[in-house]
Amino acid sequence: MDTLRRFSSFAEFYPFYLAEHSSATSRRLHFVGTSLVIFLLAFGVGSGRWGLLWLLPVAGYGFAWAGHFFFEKNRPATFKHPFYSLLGDFVMYRDMLLGKVPF
Repeated sequence: MDTLRRFSSFAEFYPFYLAEHSSATSRRLHFVGTSLVIFLLAFGVGSGRWGLLWLLPVAGYGFAWAGHFFFEKNRPATFKHPFYSLLGDFVMYRDMLLGKVPF
């Protein structure tokens, strides 16, 4: 698959990212994880419960990686493209909310 492929921009990376998320179950797990990240971040900061912020990577990566390992049967793009992959999670989340990417 991706053997150290280089991307010159996020616009170039995003179609690859979407192809790595072809399973509806995987996309839904990403959506749940990203929703939890947003909630935990807002609640943790808003309530001053800073200890909750340690749960952000567990919530985000836990659901996403379960989708990759058990449904997509691939390695998360995070390992080779960490920044674009993180941005891709939030762009796909938005696109799912807007109906641009199937839920």
